Amino acid sequence: MESIIRFLQEGGVFMYPIAIIMVIGLAVAIERLLVLAKEKSGNRRAFDEMYPMLQKRDLRAALNYANSSDTHIANIFASGIQRIPTAQRREEVEYALEEGLMEAIPQLEKRTPYIATLANIATLMGLLGTILGLIAAFTAVASAPAAEKAELLSQSISVAMNTTAFGLIAAIPLILLHSYLQTKTSEIVDSIEMAGVKFLNTITDKKAGQNGTPSNNG
Repeated sequence: MESIIRFLQEGGVFMYPIAIIMVIGLAVAIERLLVLAKEKSGNRRAFDEMYPMLQKRDLRAALNYANSSDTHIANIFASGIQRIPTAQRREEVEYALEEGLMEAIPQLEKRTPYIATLANIATLMGLLGTILGLIAAFTAVASAPAAEKAELLSQSISVAMNTTAFGLIAAIPLILLHSYLQTKTSEIVDSIEMAGVKFLNTITDKKAGQNGTPSNNG
């Protein structure tokens, strides 16, 4: 702990804003990780519950379940189910599902871009702190005795570089977390799109069967 405190003190005033940025970025990343994990498990549970209802053509039960669920996939399915009675074509139901997905994506990506922004700010603040530290160091060396200039300059540069190092220490984990969150978000969006395709195929097959036409070429 003492070494960490000394490291922060030697880096100058910019060390503390960088530390605050790192804490905020990590807090946002942890919050998004928890939200996405909950969303993934919730979507899976909702799909497993609703899909048998759709296969049985029990749209009322499926809609009641969707209205009682707070998952995005249930809300999207609810939009599709509500469009079925008035839809003349498959595309009309598909448009309803796409509209629901477009509403869900911004909520899934919420606050994730802030993490990359905070990582960039941490890096830039580290560089700015180093530059200002070097300016102050050269200014101090200019008025120092000749015998002490080399040692004083070496110490000042070492202290100034601490800011850059800490900026990178803060930025690298945030960049990795941002990339990971983007990947997990894309996986959830892809799973919702796949569920939407299964929803459409199930509804289309049931309609074809009810109209007395075969639902496949077999």
